[in-house]
Amino acid sequence: MPIDYSRLWKMTAREIISALTRDGFFWDRGGGSHQLYYHPDGRRVTVSFHRAGDTFRRKTLKSMIEQARWTEEDLKRLKLIR
Repeated sequence: MPIDYSRLWKMTAREIISALTRDGFFWDRGGGSHQLYYHPDGRRVTVSFHRAGDTFRRKTLKSMIEQARWTEEDLKRLKLIR
């Protein structure tokens, strides 16, 4: 089942980083506007932002969710969608 990305358009950098951490990702490196998060199973996600309160464009958010290989069930479990 495809993810309805229109339900996520107001997500901030702080929220996506928190969700990555809850899902087992850890910060590896990066500073400034790009931070790289790794998961023990080999997945990696680049989070690109300027301020923690910045909201992502839908295309950027979709890219990060695809990098994390999250399904709609994962997004519900992480409380990113209802």
